[in-house]
Amino acid sequence: MSDIQSVLDNLDNAVASGQLLESSRDNIRALLEGSTSPIAAAAITELAGDSSWEELNDRFFKTLAFGTGGLRGRTVGRIVTNAEQGEGGPNDRPEHPCVGTASMNFYNVSRAVRGMIIYLKRYLAEQGIERKPAFVFGHDTRHFSRDFAEFCAKLCTDLGCDVHLFDAPRATPEISYAIRALNADAGVVLTASHNPSHDNGFKAYFNQGAQLVEPNASGVINEVNAITSEAYDALPEGEQGTLHVLSADMDRVYMDDAKSLLLRPDLMQGGEDKTKVVFTNLHGTGGHCIVPLLDELGFEVLTVPEQDIQDGRFPTVASPNPENGPALAMGIDLANEQGAEIVIGTDPDCDRMGVAVRNDTGEMQLLTGNQIGSLMAWYRTKTFIDQGVITDSNRSRAVLIKTLVTTELQRAIAEKFGVGIVDTLTGFKYIAAKLQKYEDAIPADKKGDYRSLSPEQSRNLRLEYSRFFIFGGEESYGYLGTDSIRDKDGNGAAVMFAELAAYARSEGKTLAALMDDLYTEYGYHLEVGKALVMEGADGAAQIKALSASYSENPPSEIDGAAVSRVRDFSKDDFEDAEGDTLPKEGMLIIDLEDGRSCAVRPSGTEPKIKYYLFGKDTPSDDLPASKLKVASGLDSLWSALEADAKARMA
Repeated sequence: MSDIQSVLDNLDNAVASGQLLESSRDNIRALLEGSTSPIAAAAITELAGDSSWEELNDRFFKTLAFGTGGLRGRTVGRIVTNAEQGEGGPNDRPEHPCVGTASMNFYNVSRAVRGMIIYLKRYLAEQGIERKPAFVFGHDTRHFSRDFAEFCAKLCTDLGCDVHLFDAPRATPEISYAIRALNADAGVVLTASHNPSHDNGFKAYFNQGAQLVEPNASGVINEVNAITSEAYDALPEGEQGTLHVLSADMDRVYMDDAKSLLLRPDLMQGGEDKTKVVFTNLHGTGGHCIVPLLDELGFEVLTVPEQDIQDGRFPTVASPNPENGPALAMGIDLANEQGAEIVIGTDPDCDRMGVAVRNDTGEMQLLTGNQIGSLMAWYRTKTFIDQGVITDSNRSRAVLIKTLVTTELQRAIAEKFGVGIVDTLTGFKYIAAKLQKYEDAIPADKKGDYRSLSPEQSRNLRLEYSRFFIFGGEESYGYLGTDSIRDKDGNGAAVMFAELAAYARSEGKTLAALMDDLYTEYGYHLEVGKALVMEGADGAAQIKALSASYSENPPSEIDGAAVSRVRDFSKDDFEDAEGDTLPKEGMLIIDLEDGRSCAVRPSGTEPKIKYYLFGKDTPSDDLPASKLKVASGLDSLWSALEADAKARMA
């Protein structure tokens, strides 16, 4: 105790000298009181003894708050203490995760899952359901993901919940699917998605297979944030839950559902003339289902051997994010060697998909998330109409869904085809909420056991009684083409995009040329994503202040153009195209009189504030001129926004 007291005295002195934040000191005290791990005390003692105040501030400036998406934070510190390193773990990871109230570790994972259990037990009781809560747990290939998943499973069974735990890494969308297929009450994926390798996270799902939305979100968040200790008492053995292991049987059911996304099997060519696809899972989970899926559907699939290895270090890429072009470099090299037409890459938990396609000059060209989504939205809408699924009599019930920061090209496509389009806030959970609304609108006596229906049966019901979801997506490389999953799905996206490639081939076109055809018909649309990265405790404060400044003092002019409209989603009330009120969110959309616009919002998963820039030109036969004009306008807009941001932070 005297050693700990010495550490606490040292912390007080660091606060007095301005080296340590008061919040950091208070959170260190709380952790030492609430943690049962000797690693915590040892790591804190080492960092304080070395005067590593910046590291302690980054680890302790806040308690990792449980939000609507769960938790996300560092699981490997910038400084790895001797206590954390221990004997080491697989793939050069430390033996123990990063100690800190703002970090992803057993302390915070314990708080998160116990808060969910408390809420679920109360929720089931209020619904008059007398049984144990049922969870589904899955995980990706990141450092500590399996450890956290097994820890959660043990904790849940100890506290009287039944658990379905996948036997190995799986894609996030398969966990969403399994929650619905098993009629579970909740689910968790241990993943930080596309974040750097030092991060991990806790994605929380409710009984519809979607991430938390209101009113359940606030209920779970309140319970989690009220827990300050990782200690708990297991129930007597007879009251504990049971553990069920999910394996290949669930994979098969999920893959069969994904195969139903194929709209034109006639496009698949066998023999020596298969469409050749290069796939990389970037050391993550995507290869588990995508490779056999594409093979079964008649594609020739090549993989990048060096990136097939599931490794939480992601050793062959600077960032395991298919949004970043360099992540697909090895896949592109292989495509050039083997003459493949497309390259598909997925992030570690396989909810995002990026692609490169061969253009008319024979070079591989990266497509943006907006371009990928627009191509698939156009193709699926066109094909459903061509096949007579969408008709003049039911067209008003067909709908595309996108986020507010996703390209307006999809609106132009929807309007041309005469189908609906709905904008949601950023986050796939809002798209999922729309799908649940459409499901709930089907009369109970008609839908029966909805989750057991075939895709065709559920589609027919929605076309007659509700709304038929054609496709949904967001600019950040997330897509969905079915309502049997309630999150973005890299596996399904790979199936849809591979079919699109086969379609273009059947038309004698490259996908790049097909994209230009859309621009020529619907007008050239360009979207540019930018971000200001601000890490650590100081960075979090800067992001908060900068975001607030836009709301308190929005610009009246940018880059020589007057502001025509400011939509502040943190203050004002907005309704979507269906009359549903949008939840409040810290985002502004600024429209300029010259047709350009931008959105500003702090990231919910990374230490950055994000800028979305939008420009467009009317349909024209001179597409190259349109591209140059719009790109130049957005370059100039970003220069002005960047200068304005620096002035606001000065």
